[in-house]
Amino acid sequence: MQIALPLAAPIARHPMRSVVLMLLAFGLFFMGLAAHAQVATARGKASVTYEGSVFGSKASPEVKERAMREAQVKAVEFYYAEAGESESANFDAIRDRVGANLDKFILDATVLDEQDQTDKRVYTVTVRTSINVAKLRNAVKAGSATTATAKGDRSKLTFLFVSRQVDSEKTFDDRVYQRVDRGVKVDAQGSDKRRGAEGESIRGGQIGTNASRSRETAFEAKRTDTIETGGSTTRRASESTWRIFPSANLNSVFTGIFASAGFKVLEAGFVEPYTNGLMKIKNVENDYKTGNDLDPATLRDVVRGLQAAQVPYLAFGTLDVGLTDTDPSSGLQRVAVTVTGKILDLTSGIPENISTVGPVQYAGVGPTEAEARGNALKKAADSAARELVSQVTNLGLR
Repeated sequence: MQIALPLAAPIARHPMRSVVLMLLAFGLFFMGLAAHAQVATARGKASVTYEGSVFGSKASPEVKERAMREAQVKAVEFYYAEAGESESANFDAIRDRVGANLDKFILDATVLDEQDQTDKRVYTVTVRTSINVAKLRNAVKAGSATTATAKGDRSKLTFLFVSRQVDSEKTFDDRVYQRVDRGVKVDAQGSDKRRGAEGESIRGGQIGTNASRSRETAFEAKRTDTIETGGSTTRRASESTWRIFPSANLNSVFTGIFASAGFKVLEAGFVEPYTNGLMKIKNVENDYKTGNDLDPATLRDVVRGLQAAQVPYLAFGTLDVGLTDTDPSSGLQRVAVTVTGKILDLTSGIPENISTVGPVQYAGVGPTEAEARGNALKKAADSAARELVSQVTNLGLR
């Protein structure tokens, strides 16, 4: 018996069901992204020179097969080249293994173009491949010195990564200093003439006097003013304070990647009580609230504390969350995260930087800002940890 299910009417009468279905669709969408995160697409191109054969001046099937395999290896090499220097160096260690077992690492290959230059006897083929990234990473880890070390002899590592977002930003007005120099020049000339006469007369026993004076003054002046201005402007960089995000959801990402690389990973919260009170996670977070680097005193205390706890390796850094915008392709919320990090070797008296990543930016999308931020943080943490591990693998660290 067949039953017709009236889907449209119930959905119309129950708006919440539409919301549930939409969220389910988003969930399936992101599950698909997670599944495809271990598969990469890359192109490869290879040319093979051949000699004359029973087929005349055309490339034989054996030549075409050889070119096809070399093109697939080139595609894997291209993928690693885009991943960075350390990843590319890791591929060199497994190149022969990849070439001998292409079926394990290449899921499918499609011929995009092929040319048979019969006059030069050169056959060229270009392919697009789907690469099994998970198996490639496993092959790299299997050949690393760290992974090959017995579990009991593996090095301990702890990590201090802080997720943060700008909480407030203080900007300063320009400070302007102005100076005015004023010069005055006066040219003057003048003359003064005086004339006078005096006389007496005696009449009837009386003496009379008379006098007359005249004075002429001429004066001429010329003034010239000169003004010279100057000064300086002082600009001060803005000051930012950061809001710390809980990073508990990222601990599993860092722990999983560092552990799979062959380290004995210890979470910082478990290590802190054994550092003689020197390493304090709260001090690290407070430093990152006001700056991009740890205060030298804080870093020294962390190093001395981990040395006291006999933890030889420290991974630390920041994941800076940007502002939310709209992804143009999907219309979902989009958040970018900039990550920086490094691994320090604490086995000697002076710590040595053996691995560095960033600043590198990664983006995540989601139906809400919180989901987009979470996806971006996980992607940044995963990529940064893998890059740090790749560099350590190249060193042959045990």
